[in-house]
Order: sequence, then C-alpha cells, then structure tokens
Amino acid sequence: MKILHVASEGAPFIKTGGLADVIGALPQELARQELDVRVILPKYSKIPEHFRNRMELQYVLHVPVGWRNQYCGIEVLKDNGITYYFLDNEYYFKRDGAIYGHADEAERFAFFSRAVLMALPHLEGFRPDVLHCHDWQAGLVPFLLKVDFQHDPFYHEIKTVYTIHNLLYQGVFPSSVLGDLIGLGNEHLADDGIGYYDSLNYMKGGLNFADKVTTVSVTYAREVQTDFYGATLDGLLRKRREDLVGIVNGIDYDSYNPATDGNLPVHFSNDGSIEEVLKAKEQNKVHLQEELGLPIRVDVPMIAIISRFVEQKGFDLILHVLPELLQHDAQLIILGTGDAHYEQAFLDAARQHPHLVSTQIKFDEGFARRIYAASDLFLMPSKFEPCGLSQLLALRYGSVPIVRETGGLVDTVQSYNEETHVGNGFSFANYNAHDMLHTIQRAVSLWHDRHTWEQIIENGRQRDFSWSESAKQYRDLYQHV
Repeated sequence: MKILHVASEGAPFIKTGGLADVIGALPQELARQELDVRVILPKYSKIPEHFRNRMELQYVLHVPVGWRNQYCGIEVLKDNGITYYFLDNEYYFKRDGAIYGHADEAERFAFFSRAVLMALPHLEGFRPDVLHCHDWQAGLVPFLLKVDFQHDPFYHEIKTVYTIHNLLYQGVFPSSVLGDLIGLGNEHLADDGIGYYDSLNYMKGGLNFADKVTTVSVTYAREVQTDFYGATLDGLLRKRREDLVGIVNGIDYDSYNPATDGNLPVHFSNDGSIEEVLKAKEQNKVHLQEELGLPIRVDVPMIAIISRFVEQKGFDLILHVLPELLQHDAQLIILGTGDAHYEQAFLDAARQHPHLVSTQIKFDEGFARRIYAASDLFLMPSKFEPCGLSQLLALRYGSVPIVRETGGLVDTVQSYNEETHVGNGFSFANYNAHDMLHTIQRAVSLWHDRHTWEQIIENGRQRDFSWSESAKQYRDLYQHV
C-alpha cells in the first residue's frame, strides 16, 4: 500500500510538539513493515539549511486561494529511507517567530490543504492509496477531496484517515473564509459540513469527511465522545463512533535509548540488571545535581517535571499543594516554558527553596534527556492528555511516572499494586490536588523500599512502547479503510 502522511510539522525538520515526533517515527516503522510511506509538509524557512540544501524541485503549481493563484513548488528530499515532499511558498511559510499563531492561519492552511491535493498527480511514481491527515491544519484535506476533487477520476479511489492529536485545537475561523479563501459556497456551512455555530471549523473537515478517524490512545477515543472532553464536538464523534479508532502513540526506541544516548553522562541498558540500571541512574543524578547546583544527595528521590506550562498539564494542582510537597525530603526539577504565571511561580519556588527546587525556563532536548535519566519519579498530573509522550520517555529512562488517570496516561501507566506487585507507576483518578499529593507521598515512601522500587522499575521495562505494535494497528486500519 502507498500511504501519504499530511502534517504541518515533522521531525527532524521542524518541531513544536508531539505531532512532529509522530511524523518523524511512525512512517519509519510503517516502512519497516513493508508499506510505501511518504510525508508531505510545508517548507518552512526555519527548516535547517542542511536539509533545505538537499531538497530538489520536482514541479511547480499555482494554487487558487480565493481570487488569487499562489505559487507552490513541490520539492523532494529522501532522508533515512523515507521520501519527503515539501510545499514551498515563502509568502506563507517564511515567517519570523513561531511557525503557528499568525494572523492568517486560515489562509496559510487553506493553501496548504488544497496544494497537497493538487500536488498528488505530480508526485513521480507515487499515487497514494490513503492520505493520513493530522490535526486541524490538515483537516480541510478530506473535506476538499470529497467536495471539490471528486470530479477528477484520479482521486476516486483515494481514501483518508484523520488523526486527532488534541481535540482542543480545532482551527475555528470566520465563516467568510469559506468563500474568500477556500472558494466554496455557503451550503458547506451546514452541520454535516464544516460549519461551526457562526464560524467554520477546519477540524470538522476531517471528522465529517475522512473515511476513518483516529485518536492517539484508546481511552481518549472514548473520552472525546463525552461532554467533558469533547470540546463541543462530542456529538459528531459519537455519530462517527463506528469509524473512530484509538491507537496509542509510541516512541522511537533507537533515538531514545539510554544505552547509546550521547546526552547522558552515564549510559545504561534496559536489558541489563536492575542493579546496573539503578547504579547508573544514581550516577546520572549526581551529575545533574552538580550541573544545577543542587546539594549532592543520592539518599533523596528526585521528582521531574518536563512540560509546556499550560493549564491542561495540571499545573494548578501542583501549585495548590507545592508548599506541602516541599515539606518532603525530595528534590524537584522543573523544565519547560509556557504561561507566564506558571513560569513565575516555579521560579519563585526555586528562589525560595534553592536546595530543593531547580526551575529551568527553556526547552533543551539533551537536557531533558539527562533529567529523564537522573530522576526517580516523573510527575504528569494532566487535566486531559490525548496520549502523552513524556511518560513513555520517562519509563524508557527508568523514571517512574505519577499521572492522573486520563487519556493515554491510563493506557500506558498502571498504578503499582503492593499485593500483586503489578504496575509500572502511580496514578490518581480525580482532578484534585490532594489526591495528587497523597499519590506523590505514596510514591516517595515506596522509593525508600529498595526491593519494591526494583520491582516497579522491572515492571516498567517489560512493556514495549516502541512504534512496532502501534504501526501494525495503523497498517491494519489502512487495509480496511
């Protein structure tokens, strides 16, 4: 089968979050499972020059956007065995600052979606059987395919899969965009089109018109059909429940490998003994304490938080009980950026408790990996979490997750049971600060029980969160779309 992934970002070229990790790793694994998998992305000016210099222009299109025809170059790059197509238009994709959040987002991704479909006949030697579209930025692709391209026989047999990575971000714009930028009539503003109250919704293009819809975990597929998690689209998702599938994300085990990761002071293999793993983690802890200027102590647990600082991630819970949490003999390492009031609160905590807290307002991939490898516990109390990759990375590096029971966190972290000795982490159900605090206290208590801690680490090593199994599920889905 021939599969084309349509996305607004993808590692190693351009990354703002977990979507890029998925686009970087899933096609690689699908290719290993003997599918012809390719990826199409915008050609952002922020893509590193060594990649841009290797791209070859294959074809030039002119894409209608409202009354204008905009240049679009189709450029090709083969990297690590995968063919990537980049759609070039400097007006839309040569921007200062972040790749998202510009005033003309509606226009940029209307252009991108139509350009993807117009490019298909010009991809030499490749006609996709399935377009796998990701998040709201690609939501118009299934919509346009069904309503604006079906007159051309070339497109008749092409199927679509649409993946929701985070239902909260839907691409909602004024209804005038439909005629002004997309070039279609108001009949498509009906509820079974892309209309959304008095606006239009790019994500609805994927939800209403894709042949199959997926979410990035099994539990999230159930949650989004409820009022609490459905972000006003729960009714539509219930309507499409027969076509809705949850497939948990994986992580790239070759890249995230504590035995070979060049960012770590001390390497360790997950195939080695528990004693070797814990000894190496203790050495990594000392290195990190030295790097951060914390007291050198291997007799206290180190709790890590690596995240965007947004409400979704449960930071209100943490701040509510932070004074109580800091009464425990444990070190807290915080890495991330985001909302200013969270940043300031964690900076204040580090200033007031320099022997217990280190706050780093930045994101550094190598530094994050050193934290995973050094920490004993990883705190992720999300209000909602479609899948989550951080808890998987923590498990890969021997840091035991503490999570709230939602979305992909439920599917990947099982709370440790002291009677059965089953479980690879700790969890709490209610979105409640003291429930979280009590769970952290339990985890810290068990950390001091060496035998129990070895069992929890061993349990975490037994589950495979590589892309292999998830890719098999996607392959099966493609075959039945």
